[in-house]
Amino acid sequence: MKFSIIVPTLNEAEGIIPCLSALKALRDGDCEVIVADGGSHDLTVELAAPLADKITPAETGRARQMNAGSELAQGDILIFLHADTYLPERALELIEQTIGNEKPWGRFDIRLNGKPWLLKVIAFMMNWRSRLTGIATGDQVIFVTRAAFAAAGRYPDIALMEDIALSKALNKIARPLCLDAKVTSSGRKWERQGAIKTILLMWWLRLRYFLGADPQILADIYYKGEKWTR
Repeated sequence: MKFSIIVPTLNEAEGIIPCLSALKALRDGDCEVIVADGGSHDLTVELAAPLADKITPAETGRARQMNAGSELAQGDILIFLHADTYLPERALELIEQTIGNEKPWGRFDIRLNGKPWLLKVIAFMMNWRSRLTGIATGDQVIFVTRAAFAAAGRYPDIALMEDIALSKALNKIARPLCLDAKVTSSGRKWERQGAIKTILLMWWLRLRYFLGADPQILADIYYKGEKWTR
């Protein structure tokens, strides 16, 4: 069994070296690392080159980038890893022990790095909500067999909420594996924008998405700080 870890990047020069360096031991085994860059204007690609097996340019947007990476992947199992997130110990072993035809996809629990005490509460709620709904976020590191990913139609070409859309499609095949082992992800967006404000914003965006709002409008709000009432 071979794994392909796909890392979408966009201007991640500050953190790409520790991210990919943490995967070095996995590359020595039956695993490849693919960086799908969405047009970085910094040194992300140059810094990533010696630390990845493949680097591919892609149109900006996590869905497009992760799909581009999957097209190059040789692994039986695809792992979609954000550049500010770190896998737990024995991650590949844990996946290999649990994934199969009846459970062809899943995600990890998450912990958030950062100072605000509220980040622990946020992570707890993310993990609890995911178990209840079967919806995984990209921060929780979605992994999926190549066959199930294809059957689900890959990531939909939308500007935001691509992880929710993929989870909904995969849930039609099977409920996810929810592994207790925790990935560690950056709490920078909560720290930068304020934890309470970010929680409310994400709830508002998710509600609008479920009510049929255009993901591009939601992306504009999320990335550019536009008014929530647009």
